[in-house]
Amino acid sequence: MSIQLTSVTKTYGNQKAVDTISFSANKGEIVGFLGPNGAGKSTTMKMLTGFIKPNEGTILINNLDVTSETIQAQRSIGYLPEHNPLYTDMYVKEYLLFHANIHHIDATNIDTVITRVGLTNEAHKKVKQLSKGYKQRVGLAAAILHDPDVLILDEPTTGLDPNQLVEIRKLIKELGKDKTVLLSTHIMQEVEAVCDRVVIINKGVIVMDKKLNDLKESNEQVITVGFDYKIEEQFLQRLPNIKHIKNNYDNSWKLSFEAEEDMRPKLFDFAQEYGLKILELNSENKSLESLFRELTS
Repeated sequence: MSIQLTSVTKTYGNQKAVDTISFSANKGEIVGFLGPNGAGKSTTMKMLTGFIKPNEGTILINNLDVTSETIQAQRSIGYLPEHNPLYTDMYVKEYLLFHANIHHIDATNIDTVITRVGLTNEAHKKVKQLSKGYKQRVGLAAAILHDPDVLILDEPTTGLDPNQLVEIRKLIKELGKDKTVLLSTHIMQEVEAVCDRVVIINKGVIVMDKKLNDLKESNEQVITVGFDYKIEEQFLQRLPNIKHIKNNYDNSWKLSFEAEEDMRPKLFDFAQEYGLKILELNSENKSLESLFRELTS
């Protein structure tokens, strides 16, 4: 496994920022790493890069312990931080050469990397002359210059326009074919468009780790129903295949079912059997966004 965290904990004083988390990622896999602000996402990414050390647990990058073999492990990592630090008065090619020299990286493949990230026509411009989309490409070029096995990308598409989003998505998917990519973002559409798997962290704990295909193939149905008068939650437990019940307000309920068949006819039958009238009925897919809200609220 290219990335492996086992029972990792990080505390700041009396506060646990990360609480005994474990997950792994393999080569050729793009993993979306999600969580609300303060969930422990940034702390985890800093530990993965060796910038800070865990209090407990182990982190392996290509079977190298990030705590005890930090420099060796970091050689396998390409990192694009959220606030992409670039020397904007340098020319693109000059910046990449500078980056190669200070990190003792072979500079002979700079032209290849420039081509790969789509910077060929911008290579002789100063970084400050570039759009944000192209600046992100410069950051990605620096991150992959040493051909790392693992890419850690923190909010790589923030602030990009729709055209730039499509281009960066395509580039990340291309890079993910032969690398392990951990992608942190607040944009659910990015995860659904790019990632193979999603890991959600909340309050320092992993609350979900699933492949996106498994989420898409889920039999879970979410139906919002409003009745003509208030009923008790226990009454709704009589519904077949009911999984979760939430009272939205007054007589409106959000119901989750685990079933292949459409449960709306069953709801009509239920209402008729008990003399209820349905005033509202809406069905929705269990999207990643709704799952995220449910798990982190």
